[in-house]
Amino acid sequence: MANRIWNFLNTDIKELCSAEAAEAIGEAGKTAAEVAKMFKEQGLDNSNLLLEVLNSPLAQVVGTGLPFIGIAAKMLAFFIEKTQQQPTLAECIFLVSQAAYLESFKDFLEQDASLLNRIGQTPVSDGVKQLLKKLADLELSDKDAKETVICFRDSMLAREFNLVLSERLQQAGLNADEAQILTKRVAANTHRYLIEAWAVSGEAIKHLGQPSISEWREEQEKYYSINNYLQEQITSLPLEPVFTENFAFKDIYVPLKEKPLDANGKPINNAEAFDLETWAKNLLEDENKQNRVMFVEAGPGRGKSVFCRMFADWVRQHFHPVWTPVLIRLRYIPKLQNSFPETLKKAVNAGFASDDGWLTDRNTRYLFFLDGFDELLMEGRSSGGLKEFLEQVGQFQRDCAQNSEMGHRVLITGRTLALQAIERQMPENLERVEIQVMDDGLQQQWLSKWEDQFGAEKTSAFQLFLEDECCPENVKSELSREPLLLYLLAAMHRDKTLKVENFQGTNSTQAKILIYNKTVNWVLTEQRSDKLNRDLTELETEDLRRILTEAGLCVVQSGGECASVAMIEERLKAHDSAKKFLEKAQRRIDNPLRNALAVFYLQQGSKEGSVEFVHKSFGEFLCAERLKESLEEWTEPGKKGRGFNTQDSQMDWEIYDLLGYGALTEEIVEYLMGLLKTPAVAGDENQFHPVELFQRLEDFYLRWCDGEFIDMLPESLPQKKMRLLRAQLKTQDLGQRQIDIYAGLNVMILLLELQRYGQETPEFKDKMVFYPCGKPNAEGRLDDASRLLRLIGYRCCIGDFGFFQTVGIFLRGANLKGANLRGANLSSANLSSANLSSANLRGADLMGADLMGADLSSANLSGADLTAAKLTGAKLTGAYLKGADLSYADLTDADLSGVHLSSADLFDADLSYPDLSGAYLFGADLSSADLSGANLSGARLSDRTIGDIKWDEDTNWDNVRGLDTAVDVPEALRQQLGMQ
Repeated sequence: MANRIWNFLNTDIKELCSAEAAEAIGEAGKTAAEVAKMFKEQGLDNSNLLLEVLNSPLAQVVGTGLPFIGIAAKMLAFFIEKTQQQPTLAECIFLVSQAAYLESFKDFLEQDASLLNRIGQTPVSDGVKQLLKKLADLELSDKDAKETVICFRDSMLAREFNLVLSERLQQAGLNADEAQILTKRVAANTHRYLIEAWAVSGEAIKHLGQPSISEWREEQEKYYSINNYLQEQITSLPLEPVFTENFAFKDIYVPLKEKPLDANGKPINNAEAFDLETWAKNLLEDENKQNRVMFVEAGPGRGKSVFCRMFADWVRQHFHPVWTPVLIRLRYIPKLQNSFPETLKKAVNAGFASDDGWLTDRNTRYLFFLDGFDELLMEGRSSGGLKEFLEQVGQFQRDCAQNSEMGHRVLITGRTLALQAIERQMPENLERVEIQVMDDGLQQQWLSKWEDQFGAEKTSAFQLFLEDECCPENVKSELSREPLLLYLLAAMHRDKTLKVENFQGTNSTQAKILIYNKTVNWVLTEQRSDKLNRDLTELETEDLRRILTEAGLCVVQSGGECASVAMIEERLKAHDSAKKFLEKAQRRIDNPLRNALAVFYLQQGSKEGSVEFVHKSFGEFLCAERLKESLEEWTEPGKKGRGFNTQDSQMDWEIYDLLGYGALTEEIVEYLMGLLKTPAVAGDENQFHPVELFQRLEDFYLRWCDGEFIDMLPESLPQKKMRLLRAQLKTQDLGQRQIDIYAGLNVMILLLELQRYGQETPEFKDKMVFYPCGKPNAEGRLDDASRLLRLIGYRCCIGDFGFFQTVGIFLRGANLKGANLRGANLSSANLSSANLSSANLRGADLMGADLMGADLSSANLSGADLTAAKLTGAKLTGAYLKGADLSYADLTDADLSGVHLSSADLFDADLSYPDLSGAYLFGADLSSADLSGANLSGARLSDRTIGDIKWDEDTNWDNVRGLDTAVDVPEALRQQLGMQ
């Protein structure tokens, strides 16, 4: 578009290059003369575009120091002054956009000296000249011009300018991908300079209604706020020290690998895997997946948070402002708002997010890192809150993909276990991956970085430690390949506090406990500063450890993230030596308790007067250790709860005090049982009396089921705990009903775990059998078969998924024989090896449940939803499954002899090698089912009233046995299978 402005400048300005002419014209004319002189010196005096400065070596674009925005504004003023004509909107935008684009490009070159050295001196090619010539002939309408002002990066001009710049960068030495990314960044950065140029042009274009200086200032304040946020909140992330070390995260970080997962969280076979950063970059750039939430899950200590901090800064350096990274630690969101945009606004709390329209500004696209969905402080601590939150995130991402004014992306991380209760209710637009443990190559990269910090000798010694034949396989192949544990192992070995002999005879859980236990002792004895030692002279290591375990319990009871120092102090007052320490601390100006807490990776929390563990796993381990102390005390003489109307029922109160806060997590239970069963790992004497502990907890459970504790007068135990929590946490989230059900269900979890331990130990096998619905009577019947059903109904106090979230994952091997669970919601529950024989499960929701090896013989499962349930090896002899939905279920090797499957839906079920002898299959839908190797001896396949079984061309009948003795085989099936 060689418009009137440039035609004028290209002819008349040449006459201004003489000194005499320059003295005779105004300031605008002098600027124009300077431009003409520069163009002539660069051999560009016949140019048709300001953008043709790209024809010169790129180093000169920076070296000349020309203010392109000022040049464009003065050129416009000079044109109007000399011609007395008003330029059109298209003419103005065509000129001003070139200046803004060049200013943006110059900005990136000035920031990256290495890039400028790499490409700065390369002369232009004929290909670039041809593109510029084509650009000069571009016709720009007023409509195109308006779109350019609104959002330059999405405009036609941006696309045309990008073609020129990308070609120029590739010709100068960048590869296609590098050129494309830099070009996108330049275009995304142009808007701020375009608005500036538009504003400072002043009188020259006032007839076009340009933005005012105040509007331009508002825009600049937004960009300043973004730059300030990136500098203060993102740039520093890789530079922060690893715990108390003298090196930073960037010094030992290695990119981890991911494994793609399907919508149900299962690994996708044969799917291409990448390192985590490459996976995220590809998704950001994939135009077909802009509606997908990037969803990263893994176990504790796998590197989720470190990945967020490292990748957020990488995006800042290499993608901003195409994508502007915003990192949000979900633990710091105290309350979810009514909508996800409102939650984001509250969480970001920065100037650029203060405007209600910050998410609909097309010129700014954010990449939101939401770190730790398992750390959300949900109202009522329910998984329903997490489900609602993920639904909001999923809808937000869909809205961004459909609305050109938004276009943001979301990357969210968290622990896999937090999803168990809602696995089947997750949003459909999650692009899920799981972080993998380090392979040999990545571990070696990490060790090389460790060597850079501590030298070859110590690193080689640590490698020999890992390779030692006495080092357990679980340490070699599992624990030393998880980033957090690898660091702890290396650091303690460096400081000579860890030996390979320590791990002899340990399993994976015991080895992990040993590492955390050694870490506590290592920090308390080896890493204390001299000042801290002076503060703690009156405390032994054991007392310090008690402070830490109490802090761990407080953090967990406060939601798993942070706890107030006042809450910790209040709980410590019951401990004699700690009480003396606290009395002394109150007379000090500084706070020795804070110093004591800081000794073990505790830092100031997000709330005033609070502390939090640097890593969540430390708090969980210390909480488990605190619970272990009390569980052992409850089996000491005189500690037994003595029931209703007894004044000294200390154990009953302690159960509510310790367990009446929320659901025990699988991690805490794993640590707790490991500590109880193998106290030698933690260096303690064996004070675990499993039978006595089981009996006392069972006594509590039975009384709790009868409502004894919530009905107490004048103040019930749940009321007492509620009063304390509300005072300590300053929250109304938990009422006495919630506290009551959490205390009882957590005791139920402990009983289930103790029963499993007892069944594995011959001497305890008959003494530790837990009956959640009560012991069967002499006739084998339950006096209260509906007890568990009532407890599941009690779940409404803690959300729709309350029972499952709390207990469902611990039901493995549970004794539920004869239980009435009609209509119960047990979706995704872990009922593997459970005894559900003769149970009433009519209409129950068992979608996705793990029933592998379960005994369901004679159970009533009519109308039950068993979609995608795992029934491998399950015993279903004589079970009644009429009308049940078994579509997509895995029944491999299941015993279905004599089972009643009439009218059941078995679409796409895996029935390979089950025993279906004598089964009632008439009316069952076997479409797409895999029946390979099944035994159908004596099975009944048709009925006059209900009709034949249903099958289709995808039903697999390979190697089916016993069809010759099956009853009422449909004629069509006989013909299909060639039966006589």
